[in-house]
Amino acid sequence: MYLRRDIIEPRVYQEVIYARCKETNCLVVLPTGLGKTLIAMLIADYRLSRYGGKVLFLAPTKPLALQHAESFRKIFNLPPEKINVLTGELSPEKRAEVWRESVVITATPQTVENDVLTGRISLEDVVLLVVDEAHRAVGNYAYVFIAKEYLKTAKHPLVLGLTASPGSDEEKIREIVRNLGIGRIEVRTENSPDVKPYVQRIAFEWVKVELPGIYTEVRSLLREMLKESLKPLAQFKLVSTYSPDISKREVLQAGSKINREVAMGNYELGRLRMYQAKAVKLQHAIELLETQGLTALRAYLKKLREDKRTKSSRELMEDPRMRKVIYLLVQAKEMGMDHPKMEKLKELIKKQLERKPNSKIIVFTNYRDTGRKIVEELGGLGISAERFIGQASRGKDKGMSQRKQKETLERFSRGEFNVLVATSVGEEGLDVPEVDLVVFYEPVPSAIRSIQRRGRTGRHRPGKVVILMAKGTRDEAYYWSSRRKERGMFEAVRKVAGELERARNGGDKPEGRKGSVEMSARGRITSLDQFLKPKRVERTDKSGREPKEKSEKPAEERKELPIKPVFVRKPKGIVVYVDSRELRSGVPKLLKELGAEVEVRTLDVADYVVSEEVGIERKSANDFIQSIIDGRLFDQVERLKRAYEKPVIIIEGELYGVRNVHPNAIRGAIAAVTLDWGVPILFSSGKEETASFIYLLAKREQEERKKEVRLRSEKKALTLAERQRLIVEGLPNVSATLAKRLLRHFGNVERVFTATEEELKEVEGIGEKKAREIRKVITAPYVEE
Repeated sequence: MYLRRDIIEPRVYQEVIYARCKETNCLVVLPTGLGKTLIAMLIADYRLSRYGGKVLFLAPTKPLALQHAESFRKIFNLPPEKINVLTGELSPEKRAEVWRESVVITATPQTVENDVLTGRISLEDVVLLVVDEAHRAVGNYAYVFIAKEYLKTAKHPLVLGLTASPGSDEEKIREIVRNLGIGRIEVRTENSPDVKPYVQRIAFEWVKVELPGIYTEVRSLLREMLKESLKPLAQFKLVSTYSPDISKREVLQAGSKINREVAMGNYELGRLRMYQAKAVKLQHAIELLETQGLTALRAYLKKLREDKRTKSSRELMEDPRMRKVIYLLVQAKEMGMDHPKMEKLKELIKKQLERKPNSKIIVFTNYRDTGRKIVEELGGLGISAERFIGQASRGKDKGMSQRKQKETLERFSRGEFNVLVATSVGEEGLDVPEVDLVVFYEPVPSAIRSIQRRGRTGRHRPGKVVILMAKGTRDEAYYWSSRRKERGMFEAVRKVAGELERARNGGDKPEGRKGSVEMSARGRITSLDQFLKPKRVERTDKSGREPKEKSEKPAEERKELPIKPVFVRKPKGIVVYVDSRELRSGVPKLLKELGAEVEVRTLDVADYVVSEEVGIERKSANDFIQSIIDGRLFDQVERLKRAYEKPVIIIEGELYGVRNVHPNAIRGAIAAVTLDWGVPILFSSGKEETASFIYLLAKREQEERKKEVRLRSEKKALTLAERQRLIVEGLPNVSATLAKRLLRHFGNVERVFTATEEELKEVEGIGEKKAREIRKVITAPYVEE
């Protein structure tokens, strides 16, 4: 036994879920703060004690993966070095070593997906796969591939999906069930008798604010412009209405319709692209005005004004009505006016802190710029507040590193500052105890996100959720949308659960794959600490377990946990060498599902190699067109032809209508590649068809023609001139053709790299911007990222 049961006190319903899910793939639907992690630990303890092996706990974010690892270290009787976190920040070699030495691994799914694809780790010895925030197990998300590989390769597979909100779409819930191999759904609701005593009351308050007159005027101008942009789209039946209240989805879909029509030769509709682009930008401007305020709108319009390349942006900014909008925004700034929600937010937080000075408050907002503005405004009142954002950088706005995220949460938990202003990264799973107040700066139309947000409070004691709304705006529409979806969520879960139950009753139950459906009510309890028993002074050994328990334990359960080798190679079948840069495309995952042995390498030429003669270059439609525009295409074809006797190019996706390139130019390039270079081109509708093509080519070469799979770079060693061109091609926006021009002009690589901006501009194809970027790359100090 690995779980320290002497220091934990599971609730009855947790023990019930544990008993029902320890041998059957389960989806557990419980609200945030109910103790899902402890249920996972109970099952992990059982599986490790019975089968040995490893437990893999997947979480969508690095902070969440770290949090789960800390929870396991706290109440699992294992040496700390046997419980580890795998993220992309570790080198591949280090990850393989950590995997080999660990018993419990918490990880981000993208990291595990890559390591499974590259063969660094095997899921064979994983006896429990925990999928946290399981509502993400749809589409191409890494959870889907990992679960399928796990169920296919593990000796003793068991999947436990955990989520507070699987979504209100029945088909999406069915997809989650299929993707994770779920056989039973366990749900709890707040009115269940067994959990009702532990449910902390959450008070909800909806605060509506009136938009001032200047907002009404700006909004009216923007809506008038939007209506004008939508009219041509409505005339051609691309949208159902030209009302400014049209949904964003319908306007975005109009763009796809235009592209399809142009691809079929209806070039007249191509002129409507500008109207569709203007409509998208105006909708975003109106949303920022209504939900975020004048500061956010000013920042967005500034970006549009600086966007000189896009015709739709230029036309919008030249419109006299937009000039009036900008004048009104400047006027409002001089008056110190912003969104009335900001004043209401400050008032709410001040009252909360006056009532309880050490309060912990979380404010959720969709936009980073708004988050920064909130922190500044609260700081002006002497209220300590900090932002909590994702790791990705947005222009000059640097993201937060994993370490910084962890430190910020720890400092917030310790009470070093009162207000955490979080974007969506703070919604999922993070255990921030003792939050007194959660404020939605704007409602969200998603039931999942709404449930996740408010789950940050009401954990240890009664909490409060305040939702700010601007009257008569999309704030209200988003709020009612999320409420409607949330009501439908549990109805949808129950329906799918009933389908599973009927399927079980109508047929045999495969062990570990299917099971019964148990529906009961959901409740909310506190975080992991609430399950810990009061500390006892008396201990019989360091682990806290009494000798009696040890002596009564069966011998087979007392044996040391077996640690198995990281990977045992199976006899190879169809082998495909894949360039490491192709992992993101999704094609390697599909090849593996088709049964291919995927070997990931950094390839000099081609994206996929299926025999010593056949190298395959995969190009998305957009990449193919871009390679025509920048002149890379024929240089790439030349290298591919030189390296492989039978090169193949696969173009993936719809070619015509995705860019403003005349179809005849595209056809001309295809004809040249096929006739002049003798390289066949295959057309694929998407990554699934691409994978099928590659697999069939590999099968034909390796099984029918008995060709060996060997990696080759070029047929011949690169000449000195070719090496020189490759070096120069590494400069920004320098194609192979431009590299030749630079070398011919300057005579050697050294002169290219020491040339001034003025000297670079003497070469055909290099303007001021390109020359500046080249010099920047050459002269800028190297800084580790």
